[in-house]
Amino acid sequence: MKLLPFLVLVLASLGHSAEVPTEPLAQKGDVLFSDDFERTELGDWKTVIPTFTVEGGVLKGVQTRDDHGAVGRVYRPIKDVIVEFKFKLIGSPGFNVVFDDKNFKGSHAGHICRVAIAPKQIRIGDDKEGVMRNDIFEMRKDPARKAEADKLLIGRGASVPASIEQDKWYALAVELVGDQLRVSLDGKPICHLKSPGIGHETKTSLHFTVNGPGALFDDVRIWQAR
Repeated sequence: MKLLPFLVLVLASLGHSAEVPTEPLAQKGDVLFSDDFERTELGDWKTVIPTFTVEGGVLKGVQTRDDHGAVGRVYRPIKDVIVEFKFKLIGSPGFNVVFDDKNFKGSHAGHICRVAIAPKQIRIGDDKEGVMRNDIFEMRKDPARKAEADKLLIGRGASVPASIEQDKWYALAVELVGDQLRVSLDGKPICHLKSPGIGHETKTSLHFTVNGPGALFDDVRIWQAR
């Protein structure tokens, strides 16, 4: 099963977003990373699973493997951050923005937390204590233990309806502060989650996972939250 559809099915069971804070979780501090893709090389972006390219002044992700979406990652030591970028779906059924800790062995692939963008919903999840926690990840492979695993996922994710059109640019902001995630779309706060795994002390990278024909990204910025 492809990873993104798997997460869509799982996170859909975690409940809708509670009331979203109207005030920012933090203010922007020092710039940790900035990329406007005005070049032809990938630069700091590492293609972990093909295929990502830089063309026409944007980062492009296209799934070229049947078993997993394309993964493009940038390595930075981050904890509390504000991330902003523009995106456009060009045939993709959606993508994930994922924060990882490559040194953490308690969750699948060191996944800590994520934002999943799909045409009809935006979902946020605590991977460390949720769907990617090793014991829960293994439990969900056994149909007889699925209900038991689902109980452990309560409170580990949130979702909100959305209307994301193909071939249209959007601006997304992700605030990752302590054990909270808040997501804004085109400047409007739309989804919020407070869950313990989000507060993991060390995140070593951020990556996009793109499924399907493609998605474009531009003006990626990461600030220290203060």
